[in-house]
Amino acid sequence: MARVRLALLIVIVAGGLAAGASARPHAAPTLDTALERALAAPGIAPARTAAVAVDLGTGATVYSANAERPLQPASVEKLAVTLAALRLLAASYRFRTEVVGDGLQVERRWEGNLDLVGYGDPTLAAADLDALARDLAASGIRRVTGRVVGDESYFDARRDAPGWKPSYVGVESRPLSALSVEGVRFAGANGSAAAAARAFTEALERRGVDVRGTPSAGRAPLDALPLAVDVSEPLVLIVRHMNRESDNFVAEMLLKELGAVLAGRGTTAAGAEVVHDELESAGVPLAGVRIADGSGLSRLDRLTADALIGILRTGADDPAIRGAFVTSLSVAGISGTLEHRLERRPTRSRVIAKTGTTNVASALAGFVRRRYAFAILQNGSPVPYWSARAAQDRFVAVLARS
Repeated sequence: MARVRLALLIVIVAGGLAAGASARPHAAPTLDTALERALAAPGIAPARTAAVAVDLGTGATVYSANAERPLQPASVEKLAVTLAALRLLAASYRFRTEVVGDGLQVERRWEGNLDLVGYGDPTLAAADLDALARDLAASGIRRVTGRVVGDESYFDARRDAPGWKPSYVGVESRPLSALSVEGVRFAGANGSAAAAARAFTEALERRGVDVRGTPSAGRAPLDALPLAVDVSEPLVLIVRHMNRESDNFVAEMLLKELGAVLAGRGTTAAGAEVVHDELESAGVPLAGVRIADGSGLSRLDRLTADALIGILRTGADDPAIRGAFVTSLSVAGISGTLEHRLERRPTRSRVIAKTGTTNVASALAGFVRRRYAFAILQNGSPVPYWSARAAQDRFVAVLARS
């Protein structure tokens, strides 16, 4: 009888333990597991997805998948250009546009041509031309016997970048000219300089300066006299606009400027070499990385999640550029390409990042508070846009809640 009671007691105790175990909630998944689940997206092969998340406090990698796999980056490519430009040119750097004279001033008359010389300012606008015209009028000139010549020779004559679809020029970006005025219409991929000359002629006439000749494109003589100069806003504001609005033209102009200033050649290829070398100097892992353009439109571009993390951490750790680099990113639910994305807690205002979207690539890279740096690259043929973006948003939400 004692044995029966003992057996019954064991059954009761065991049953109670089992009931208690089933009553307890399931253990929460680890951060790594939660991120893995968040990243799963229908229509996107795991082999064509790369992601890394790093704890900025400890330096520990809390998630990594295909971290060294080169993938097309879309517009997160602009982060590489931003880092190199801020480190090499400085946040205070300004582009310039000059008016030089091929001739001489005789009383209130300029005998000869005026040359409007572009040096790649991606923000040049009608208001800047008006300011140049005002300065010319203030010098006493009231008549120009020649014409206004638009000079775009500071950069090369290529109007697109390697790996671009022909349809990108004029749609995804203005033609890549060293003299291009925002909002001024022109015909053909090579019409920027002539259109700028025409717009400047009109600005002069509004200021009371009569220009006799027909505006055109050309090249200023080396011995022309400097007459007026316009400078852009500082680079810190230019990269802020470039990244928050994902402006492809600005990115390409900045890449060519790096080539012109650092390598003596205003070409996309020269700028790409400068960026690659600066990333290497910064210690960014470059295995498999290929910089083909500045905007990320090129099908030849390749970045890795590891490289993006290296770019992010370098930008955030460098005291000389930290403010300019970090504030160039969009703020979730607040600004730029994230204004209407990640709008709710826990991500709103706590995530700052650069987005990237083409028909074959979707990406998101940035910071969650001051706790994590993350990078996500997804490729497809094509990549399902909504599915990719939803996975990215889930991924950063997990980090924000952790």
